[in-house]
Amino acid sequence: MVPVGGAIIAGFNESFIQEISKMYPGRASASPSLDALITLLSQGANGYKQLLKERKDMYVYLANELRKLAEVYNERLLDTPHNPISLAMSLKNLDEQKSTAITQLGSMLFTRQVSGARVVPLGSVQTVNGYTFKGFMSHANAYSCAYLNAASAIGMKKQDVDLFIKRLDKCLKTFQKEIQTGSGIQSSSQNTDLIEELSGSLGDVLHIEPTKDNLSA
Repeated sequence: MVPVGGAIIAGFNESFIQEISKMYPGRASASPSLDALITLLSQGANGYKQLLKERKDMYVYLANELRKLAEVYNERLLDTPHNPISLAMSLKNLDEQKSTAITQLGSMLFTRQVSGARVVPLGSVQTVNGYTFKGFMSHANAYSCAYLNAASAIGMKKQDVDLFIKRLDKCLKTFQKEIQTGSGIQSSSQNTDLIEELSGSLGDVLHIEPTKDNLSA
């Protein structure tokens, strides 16, 4: 419910910048903490408790919708009974059919303003400050499959879940079509779809009602 802080790092030593880029991005200012404090004070105790209740309801809804989508693409919702916030959907078949699809899926989701979801490739290795991490970004050194992680965050609404599932479904359909036809993803078509999606989401946020002129057009 509050913006995430960030920073731009520049320098004359390229290798030093590359080392920094391998590390988890830090938080650059106190603004997010201040925003969180203001948000909590404006909500009050009752408002915050209500948000927690709504988050639990959205977790169940997100789990059901993600499970249904996973079954369509012969994937599965991973069993994580001790995590009441985050969910994960396997990407095993997608990974087996196209090795670069996992990271590409993350990029496609991000450009569609789905910034909360995170894709975790299989067997990723990263070295940070001399320490080598196997299964980087995952919770195990050698997990059984690649997966996509999504969380039921405080403030999430049913329409947010629906929009996320819709965009994820569209991305997976794009890969499915590419694999079946053996062709690459068409960037021009992808950009057109992206513009339409973002225009539609902006209309949802602003609650823009279609006018007669828009309908006739």
